[in-house]
Amino acid sequence: MIQTFAFYLFAVLVVASGTLTITARNPVHSVLWLILAFFNAAGLMVLVGAEFIAMLLVIVYVGAVAVLFLFVVMMLDIDFAEMRAGFIKNFPIGILIALVLLAELVLGIGAYRAGALELGVPDGAAAPIVGESNITNIGALLYSKYVFLFETAGIILLVAMIGAIVLTHRERPEGARGHQNIDKQNRRRPEDATELKTPSIGKGVEL
Repeated sequence: MIQTFAFYLFAVLVVASGTLTITARNPVHSVLWLILAFFNAAGLMVLVGAEFIAMLLVIVYVGAVAVLFLFVVMMLDIDFAEMRAGFIKNFPIGILIALVLLAELVLGIGAYRAGALELGVPDGAAAPIVGESNITNIGALLYSKYVFLFETAGIILLVAMIGAIVLTHRERPEGARGHQNIDKQNRRRPEDATELKTPSIGKGVEL
């Protein structure tokens, strides 16, 4: 009874928050509704016994992607009138892409029902460890059979991060606010450093 109630509660909240995510006019509100959808989706994963996926939803999507997007949206100076104009301008292209994706989806479902696709059969190499949790089984499989692919994905993400830093880095001119001279900082003597002192009460700077 409790599991059924929790399932319908999480499911209704996921659908409602997902709908509000795409219908909210304020991008900040959309991100907040998206975070709520992720939390409720994690609850559904816990109900079906997939606690590892639930943990990924909370840590990766809520803790990193959604929060990062929220900070980016809050720091940007967004012109909503220009954003709506761009949406109307690119609407035909979006419809075309949506139709192509829908056609691919229908084609894939039709090919699967026609028997044209042969799905792989488990060979027993990835059999779960009896008596252990899902997280233990996934870790054992990830760091044994798929360790090379796991390390390759990490290298790709590292290269993407370095590329993003290089593309967005802007060299500040000498003397500009926030400019750092690394060589000057390394050659600094201890006596040239700023010394923090706590003055007595009433003995501050007199103007």
